[in-house]
Amino acid sequence: MQILAIVVSLAIAAVGVALFGKTIGHLVSVIKLGQPASRTDNPGQRTATLARESLLHTRMLQWSHIGVLHWFVAFGFIGLFLTLVTAFGQLFDAHFALPVIGHWFVFEWATEFLTWTGLISIIGLIAIRLRNLPRGEKGRYSRFFGSRAWQAYYVEYTILGVLVCILLLRGLEYELGAGSKFHFPTTFFIGTALFGGLSEQALENAVYLVAMIKILISFAWMITISLNATMGVAWHRFTAWPNIWFKRRADGGTALGALQPIMIKGAPIDFENIEELDEDAALGVGKVEDFTWKGLLDFTTCTECGRCQSQCPAWNTDKPLSPKLIMMNLREHAYAKAPYLLASSDDERQSLPDLVKAEQERPLVGSPDVAVIDEEALWACTSCGACVQQCPVDIEHVDAIMDMRRYQVLIESSFPSELNGLFKGLENKGNPWNMNPSGRMDWAKDLPFEVKQVGTDVDTLAEVEYLFWVGCAGAFEDRAKKTTQAVAELLNLAGVSFAVLGDGETCTGDPARRAGNEFVFQQLAMQNAEVFKETGAKKVVSTCAHCFNTLKNEYSQLGVELDVIHHTQLLNRLVREGKLTPVAPTDSALNGQKITYHDPCYLGRHNQVYDAPRELLDIIPGAEFAEMPRNQTKSFCCGAGGARMWMEEKVGTRINLNRTTEAVETGADKIATGCPFCRVMLSDGLTAKQSEGSAREDVEVADVAQLLLASVKRT
Repeated sequence: MQILAIVVSLAIAAVGVALFGKTIGHLVSVIKLGQPASRTDNPGQRTATLARESLLHTRMLQWSHIGVLHWFVAFGFIGLFLTLVTAFGQLFDAHFALPVIGHWFVFEWATEFLTWTGLISIIGLIAIRLRNLPRGEKGRYSRFFGSRAWQAYYVEYTILGVLVCILLLRGLEYELGAGSKFHFPTTFFIGTALFGGLSEQALENAVYLVAMIKILISFAWMITISLNATMGVAWHRFTAWPNIWFKRRADGGTALGALQPIMIKGAPIDFENIEELDEDAALGVGKVEDFTWKGLLDFTTCTECGRCQSQCPAWNTDKPLSPKLIMMNLREHAYAKAPYLLASSDDERQSLPDLVKAEQERPLVGSPDVAVIDEEALWACTSCGACVQQCPVDIEHVDAIMDMRRYQVLIESSFPSELNGLFKGLENKGNPWNMNPSGRMDWAKDLPFEVKQVGTDVDTLAEVEYLFWVGCAGAFEDRAKKTTQAVAELLNLAGVSFAVLGDGETCTGDPARRAGNEFVFQQLAMQNAEVFKETGAKKVVSTCAHCFNTLKNEYSQLGVELDVIHHTQLLNRLVREGKLTPVAPTDSALNGQKITYHDPCYLGRHNQVYDAPRELLDIIPGAEFAEMPRNQTKSFCCGAGGARMWMEEKVGTRINLNRTTEAVETGADKIATGCPFCRVMLSDGLTAKQSEGSAREDVEVADVAQLLLASVKRT
């Protein structure tokens, strides 16, 4: 038995190690096919982020129970490695123990603790997977829909088998006299119950057998994943570490907020000298090798857990976009095409299998029966960032989607026809509604005080405290104008000096950038940047979450540094300072009104502003605040981001209806938000529900500022 165990174990270990090393080399060579990306700044901070996310499972614990179970499995995988070393020693000597620590009770207790907790945890994770399998008509809404089930089962049952073997070996060691119950506090009973009464020879043979089985299970797993380079559910155990370390933000933040500029050979395009750009340069991503190496590492690391899919507003309204499936499809394509890209000569390429050549010819975006990525899925993205927020291994889905959009717009001129109007309005009139810029001050006509305008009432912004950035929606959209007026009134009541740019203001470019038209974004942004420099803009307050995000996070890419605050943040501060005082309603009918709040994606997930608007609503006298089930980091999108405001939803159900239904079901009288895009979408959704009789007629959508103003003006 011993000879057989030694021969079989050493043979499979040798094969496993050789294949594993070869496959790691292949993974590295494929990832290196990507374009340059600078991700080595602040190495100390990056290392601290890696340690924090790994040791504390900060990303995993967004789903607390699964995070806890995964922690024990993950650290069992690491901490129990020495039991594999012990198993090899036991092949040659059934009484073998590691030198120095082998019989140290601390090591033995830790081994038993990690084994039992790992066993309980993996059984728990298996049960969760089985309970949430995609079944029946609603199977699509399982986060495991589209994941390769056999791979997950194989990994889970491998872990289960290894842990059972460790417990059996511990029981056998006890029966062989390796120590007292003190050394085997939770496994001695296994030895007594299963192996008590066996002769020493029989016990030794059992050790050889179980040690061999443990080694076979472990190295069969190694061989299996080595033969499946795209088996993310297994490979993430190794690739997650570098993926976290090389994430976009060294400080541990997610890849949200600012969108990366178009990069050529690792450097952003200089749009002021665009004529010097190589005519063959890829603007965006048109082929899988146009992604950066970090993008290819992202695809390789995807664990197929489906958290991103479970939160995606497009997927949850029956559209073809799943962030998980995007990553999986790109990974499969990258590794299938890799032999062609790695070939050193044309002759070598010609000798490749037809399947590899066919993969080389596949378009990246197009019809789903031909292309890697369904164009309908690409344009369904609202850029809400739920996928990035939820990903436990820091995959940057939005960056990948936006880079593919850029190529489709700038190189292929292939995009939804509705965007023609958006681009035309932005280029010719400086706003997405194609309105005459001379009407940018119309919102202020009915106010009982004068709104100062730069160039007319003040020479520079040094004369006032804030530049009030009105935004296109705030100037031209009727519902958003009410928010603009409310904020202006509140600032005036609080004695805060501010001025606006009036017709000197143009769109920040957010819709163009999220629609993939980087050229139009740069045109608008450079125009605004020049105005900011001329007027001396420093402190800016904005009512639009999209303008807020763009000015705060993206204009620094053009050399413009602004201190940008959202109106809910500023108003909350003014209330706390006593400069604005909400008053209880005198009309009893207004007492006890219920308010719910919708988190704008570009205010919440992209910029972590969750508390200020809620604190304002909480402080309004006579109002009851009711939270929606999906809120804050797990808030559901209104459907307007990613330039979707200007595109029709032709597939599935409407995102805004999904969200409005949730808001109405809280029983709220007022649905509050802090973004004009959200207000438009939720108002339209509410109107639709009221017309069909599924929402009360007295329910209304309002900005937080309007609700605060109504309370303040009761004096």
